Amino acid sequence: MSETILTIALGYAQIALALAGCLVGTRILRGPRAQDRVLALDSLYVSIMLLFLVTGMQLGTAFFFEAAMVISIMGFVSSVALAKFLFRGEVIE
Repeated sequence: MSETILTIALGYAQIALALAGCLVGTRILRGPRAQDRVLALDSLYVSIMLLFLVTGMQLGTAFFFEAAMVISIMGFVSSVALAKFLFRGEVIE
């Protein structure tokens, strides 16, 4: 019984996270300012990372967890670089 509930919950989570990724993608394309696009990009990498984690839980493989860790590290570095660029106008001093 609990395995069925877990399977259904993970399926709904995958659908919700995929929908969130699509909506954030539209915000990236339609964002009026660069700051809105940077925040949307942050939300996109978080939703994709969570989608990888849910898929890893559903399939029971460690590959998706490692990929989610790489996505989170790269997302953090890119957010810092974009924030520094928007604040100062340059990334490397």
